[in-house]
Amino acid sequence: MSAHSMALMQALRRLGKKPVGTLLSALVIAIALTLPALGYVLVDNVASLARGISGKPEISIFLKSDVAADRVHAIEASLRANPQVAALRFVPRDEALKQLAARGGFADVTDALADNPLPDAFILEPRDESSAGFDALRKEIATIPEVAQTQLDSEWVERLQAIVALARSITLILASLLGTALIIVTFNTIRLQILTQRHEISVKLLLGATRNYVRRPFLYFGLLQGLLGGILAWMLVATLLLLIAPPIEALAQRYSIALSLGGPALWQGGALCAFAAILGWLGAAISVRRHLHDGLLID
Repeated sequence: MSAHSMALMQALRRLGKKPVGTLLSALVIAIALTLPALGYVLVDNVASLARGISGKPEISIFLKSDVAADRVHAIEASLRANPQVAALRFVPRDEALKQLAARGGFADVTDALADNPLPDAFILEPRDESSAGFDALRKEIATIPEVAQTQLDSEWVERLQAIVALARSITLILASLLGTALIIVTFNTIRLQILTQRHEISVKLLLGATRNYVRRPFLYFGLLQGLLGGILAWMLVATLLLLIAPPIEALAQRYSIALSLGGPALWQGGALCAFAAILGWLGAAISVRRHLHDGLLID
């Protein structure tokens, strides 16, 4: 049996010797990892939603409420003749009200209205999708006297993507802070183990055992404990997603947003377990290295 196999077996025996303590330590790791892992999965789902609905950018052109029908036709003909316009669609005010009632969940509100407050509008797809081209076309359209307002329909998607980027950064910072805390927890766990086995380790060193021989079981212990914590964190994230997915999807549906929460994917769960195992190994490595090099094992 190789030295690494012996060290692994020793670490497994230590884990199995105190199952309650091992489970509690793994739960501490799992709970600490669950928050950033769950945040990452939720942010990833929202980012997928933003990517799926971004589509081609469009400009909504809202006319004033008192524009005559012949003037509306003239504006439509002028816009269609513009070489910078790739596609144009006219949305009458009555159709806009029906869409608001059907898609926005405001049927009760629209039914109670005495008059239709919505204006006629055009949905325009520009030929030049650059920022400069957009600005130039919007400024040109805004000079039409009958135009009340122009709006870039993809602006809210860009805001959503900015919020997603901010949420990703916060999740990474949170994961870094909790990862550091887990290293400290593993460091102290290994330190206590070393102190309780201090005399046994001292005898091994005096009999000629190398420091690597002494170090390996503790390294494997930290790695296995972190791996167990990662597996529990994976299970917690999957359970929490099952619990919160229905109300979140129902809320999104109320706003006509097709959101389906998925995950964590297999590779995400594997990455979480690997991350936890590395943190456990790192905490154990720092602890063992400090005690061995500081000479705390030998009186």
